[in-house]
Amino acid sequence: MASFRDPDFTERRNMATKAKKAALQKFRANAADPAFAQRQTAWMESAAGRAAAKKAREAEKAEKRALDAEAAKRAERDAAERAERAVAENADRERALEAERKAARDARYAARKARSKRR
Repeated sequence: MASFRDPDFTERRNMATKAKKAALQKFRANAADPAFAQRQTAWMESAAGRAAAKKAREAEKAEKRALDAEAAKRAERDAAERAERAVAENADRERALEAERKAARDARYAARKARSKRR
């Protein structure tokens, strides 16, 4: 049965260097392959297309947010105008009602005066 042995720092560094060299050789071999270059070009083009689509979506979202904000402001203004109109109408109604009450009170007063003069 083999015992487990911890590699020291030098061994770990040498293994890492070998792994880096192997990855570099693999990359160079793929870079020379025309199919790899073609796939990479297609991927870059699709990435550019995705980036452009993302920018377009973000622009649409920003435009929609601006339109929503404008609509909210317009709705707020309309609500304020309706509230002002309602307050003005209530004031007019109250003035008309007060005028009616005064007219009725004056009529009662005049009738009372007329009754007292007849006696």
